[in-house]
Amino acid sequence: MRSFRAENVSAFVKAVLDYDQGNSREAFGKLVSRYPIALTRDLTRAKKWIRTHARGSERYGLMASSSAHRLKPHAIDIRVATDPIHWFLNDQNDTRSSFYLEDAATEFQVQGLEVDWACVTWDADLRCVGPSWSYHSFCGNRWNVVHNAERRNYLRNAYRVLLTRARQGMIIFIPPGNKADPTRDPAFYDSTFNYLRGIGIPVLEA
Repeated sequence: MRSFRAENVSAFVKAVLDYDQGNSREAFGKLVSRYPIALTRDLTRAKKWIRTHARGSERYGLMASSSAHRLKPHAIDIRVATDPIHWFLNDQNDTRSSFYLEDAATEFQVQGLEVDWACVTWDADLRCVGPSWSYHSFCGNRWNVVHNAERRNYLRNAYRVLLTRARQGMIIFIPPGNKADPTRDPAFYDSTFNYLRGIGIPVLEA
């Protein structure tokens, strides 16, 4: 079962990040009956979903890209260092543990490690623009387009790591954005949300 999940999750994530909608839908169809994946614009609902699905001592946690600088309004600040030892090993009574869903681990902390259930938060650093991905870094008070091929590959790989950390299933949180905040324009997020919804990932309804 573990081998089945790992192989199919990897195939699904690769297709998603290759912007291959046809193979993404096919891979998701093979995966979904044994590996729940959901999509939401509401972080509170995402946390409730993950707590509901986890059983017994199954570990769950919040994850974000190290370039996800505009999740701060959702109380996710990737500039605050997360200690992976406390995050991965401490129990449900420790606020530093992944169970509290307060400290987000980045690709640096989770590379090569796994949880049972993951809440992957998706910022505007990697976003859909037309039929492809657009890559961005946040500096000062605005997002800048990343043109360097190596940095683009690194950013895409960061999301590959985050999306393949869960053994049992995951939920993806994409912020709704805020029209009053130019750094969180809803357009930065809506296209990514629509892309993931379009390949079949079910959306948690309000």
